[in-house]
Amino acid sequence: MRPAFVAVLLLPAIFLVALPLGAEQIGEDAAICKSGRGPAIQVNVEGLKDRTGEMWLELYPATQADYLRPDMDLTAEGKTFRRTRAHLPASGSVEICVKVPRPGRYALMLRHNRVGRDKFSFWSDGAGVPGNRSLGRSKPTLDQAAVNAGAGITTVSIKVQYLRGFGFAPLE
Repeated sequence: MRPAFVAVLLLPAIFLVALPLGAEQIGEDAAICKSGRGPAIQVNVEGLKDRTGEMWLELYPATQADYLRPDMDLTAEGKTFRRTRAHLPASGSVEICVKVPRPGRYALMLRHNRVGRDKFSFWSDGAGVPGNRSLGRSKPTLDQAAVNAGAGITTVSIKVQYLRGFGFAPLE
């Protein structure tokens, strides 16, 4: 083969390598969202402070009495609770997926666990809910956290908030 002909054949491969990759789907339930079969909720994560630690996505019943209750209490009572977690990719956008038992209304809590402890670290961890309003100094409300999941993949965006001054707010 002539060198010019080989270069023309390799040109498409060069462009494929140079194209940016899409968002990385993370979490223990990532395969469900990748397959397009639900029911599941995909969260597009925005506003990360850095790429240290893990991303946790928690699914709760959408009731005032059950939102943010300890997972052991909810599971002992046979109520919906699911936590999916994963290390963050080094770069690019992030999507985390959680399967839901059936279509319906649920509540979500996203946590950027930067220090690797099972307990939320007020000083370093980030948090967010689908409502994306500033959390300030209080826990997110059920109204801020509620999502209606359909039969397929329901997509929501959550902007992570970190301690800024006297309360939690997005970095931007």
